[in-house]
Amino acid sequence: MNTSVKASMKSMSTRTRVLTGAAVLVAVGGGAFGAVAVAAPSDGKPADKPAAAANDTRGQDLFTTQHLTVGAATKAAEAALDAATKAGQKVTVAVVDRNGNTIVQLRGDGAGPQSFESAQRKAFTAVSWNAPTSVLAGRLAQAPNLKDIPGTLFLAGGAPVQAKGAPVAGIGVAGAPSGDLDEQFAQAGIAALNG
Repeated sequence: MNTSVKASMKSMSTRTRVLTGAAVLVAVGGGAFGAVAVAAPSDGKPADKPAAAANDTRGQDLFTTQHLTVGAATKAAEAALDAATKAGQKVTVAVVDRNGNTIVQLRGDGAGPQSFESAQRKAFTAVSWNAPTSVLAGRLAQAPNLKDIPGTLFLAGGAPVQAKGAPVAGIGVAGAPSGDLDEQFAQAGIAALNG
């Protein structure tokens, strides 16, 4: 080292010298690594595939599903809530995706506390069986243990959203004095998507 660098190093605190030395080592090490990486020999053979590419699943082992966008789910939920509001009803609306996950949920002004979970469960039930929950409620007479399936609610007010006959979402409405009204509002949400 030249004399001025030695003098500068002596006037620095021990901590500053350690940090400066570490920074120099990182810079030198990084430069050496970069040089090695750039100078890697090329024998003209294609590089090995990364591990992720080697583990790709074959296309024939996959399938594609359709889901509503957040915008479409919001449009449907707002249409259902608007229909309920115009009818003087205080409800909650839930829109779930094909897997039963909530995309959008709107709780109308004055809707009861039970309506929040009920709307989600009706939407889940409708998309799970690809049928309105009013129809499914009728099936309980033949299979009463259906009601024991977690997350379901076999009361009118849920309707499936379909694309080419397959369920892609469910709309659930809860809070009106009858399930028939709830389901009417859910159908208004579906109509908004089809219109």
